[in-house]
Amino acid sequence: LLIFLTEYAEFLHCKGKKFTDFDEVRQEIEVETDRVTGMNKGISSVPINLRIYSPHVLSLTLIDLPGITKVPVGDQPPDIEQQIRDMIMQFISRENCLILAVTPANTDLANSDALKLAKEVDPQGLRTIGVITKLDLMDEGTDAREVLENKLLPLRRGYIGVVNRSQKDIDGKKDIKAALLAERKFFLSHPSYRHMADRMGTPYLQKVLNQQLTNHIRDTLPAFRSKLQSQLLSIEHEVEVYKNFRPEDPTRKTKALLQMVQQFSVDFEKRIEGSGDQVDTLELSGGAKINRIFHERFPFELVKV
Repeated sequence: LLIFLTEYAEFLHCKGKKFTDFDEVRQEIEVETDRVTGMNKGISSVPINLRIYSPHVLSLTLIDLPGITKVPVGDQPPDIEQQIRDMIMQFISRENCLILAVTPANTDLANSDALKLAKEVDPQGLRTIGVITKLDLMDEGTDAREVLENKLLPLRRGYIGVVNRSQKDIDGKKDIKAALLAERKFFLSHPSYRHMADRMGTPYLQKVLNQQLTNHIRDTLPAFRSKLQSQLLSIEHEVEVYKNFRPEDPTRKTKALLQMVQQFSVDFEKRIEGSGDQVDTLELSGGAKINRIFHERFPFELVKV
């Protein structure tokens, strides 16, 4: 009971060590990042695993992915944009994950990298939740009301607006409770967001994520279980075949050799027919290449002779 009432954090790379000071958690993230990626803005696809235990937070598993970097800085490679894009795709392509597409309100939503990438892997918008940040930094006379009402670029799961701490607030050690109160005050006092203040803010986002993740797991679990069971049956069948396998048995060796020769023959025929799984779209191969040699190159060479 005492453990659960005390907020603490654990890192996978520091097994057994409990962090109760969250300033130390921040420092450990920075130290581990530098250790894995170097000291000059390098990147790595190896995640830092952090688990936080608290009676004040909901059960959620979040993967914080980097934003797209267009121009390499520091020790970043020239193809940094493609590397980060590949890293993001590696995670968001999975059907069993929800995509949290975060976009600043003070930029054009149509240029959002997060929404663009989400749309590539989730064209129907079934797994995407929009999050609009920096609502307090928009130009005077403008607002994100149409976006938050899901009218501009609609998503099935909609958009939620949040106001995070500024760098000045973080440097001034403004605590989370004070930041949440300031966020709540912003939405209640803003004429464009007053009518939807109860559907905005970080606490509401946490609640929605917890509900939607729970529902998403419930929806995807049956298909996931079915897939695992079919894979298990397939492996069990394969194990059954090899149960009485004796490598030194001469009849086994002969059978294995015949199977290999037969498979080579099938692969060879497929290669010539062009019906294999490796199709080269840049140049002719297999039977097409042989055909071209005989009907184009060979007569040409004969004429030359």
